[in-house]
Amino acid sequence: MNVLITGSSGQIGTNLALALLDRGDRVLGIDIRENTWTRRIETVRLDLARTAPAEPLHDQSFDVVVQLAANAKVFALVENPQGAMDNISILFNVLEFCRLRHVPIVFSSSREVYGDIHRHVTHEAAADFVVAESPYSASKIAGEALIYSYAQCYDLPFLVFRYSNVYGRYDNDLARMERVIPLFVERIAREKPIVVYGKEKVLDFTYVDDCVAGTIAGIDALVQGRVVGQTINLAQGQGNSLVDVVNIAALALGKKPAVTYEPSRSGEVTRYVADISKARSLLGYEPHVPLSGGLVKAIEWSRSFKPHP
Repeated sequence: MNVLITGSSGQIGTNLALALLDRGDRVLGIDIRENTWTRRIETVRLDLARTAPAEPLHDQSFDVVVQLAANAKVFALVENPQGAMDNISILFNVLEFCRLRHVPIVFSSSREVYGDIHRHVTHEAAADFVVAESPYSASKIAGEALIYSYAQCYDLPFLVFRYSNVYGRYDNDLARMERVIPLFVERIAREKPIVVYGKEKVLDFTYVDDCVAGTIAGIDALVQGRVVGQTINLAQGQGNSLVDVVNIAALALGKKPAVTYEPSRSGEVTRYVADISKARSLLGYEPHVPLSGGLVKAIEWSRSFKPHP
């Protein structure tokens, strides 16, 4: 299979590309930056918010496009909403590429489309597209709307995955983006103080191997025509608080955390737990790594990782 992955230098993109390469697929990545984790992924450097991929890829064909490229930090886009507008432009350029080439697309949406929901479990039909909690969530809502419109008007095959707090390998590049789990781990390990924004937050943390396994199952089902035109939650299906994250990480590191608590920041969701029954029924998806085990894996990887070709 020939797979084009946009955002291939990010955490999910890197893990997904390597898993596809390991099983024998051909993978080409597109990203605005080089991949700092590995040289195994052939990558075209391109700013998709400004340039469509058609010209540099005019002589290549693909079985599927996995659209992961996006500005992904919620509060950063509250501070700089142009990043949300860029997310929409990126998707539009990729969709046009898919429309003109008749290539199916997998779109990485987010649990942010549900907003701040305080029910215990959220299923796919519960997304509230009227209320957007942040510019980032608005960009994902707009992205889904574009996907659905291209399917309606141009018969474009698609799958939408709503990811939730993916963590694990290739996510500890804090100089580029401060993700909450690697940030907490790094600061606890160095015995530095940490601030938890939202002691009451309960979120659905997904270990990257589970995310990648579900995504690959979706890619195969879409290309084979078995599952088309579906929007699917891809998560662990269990809720954990940020306090849980701190305590599990501190225990794994053998450190006593120095924690202070502040209210949640503007635009941040404070409760989300996914209903993953649709992923189970359509894709045979079954997450295997709870937060307690995933954090240990993430810490062990971070300690042992050395860049390699």
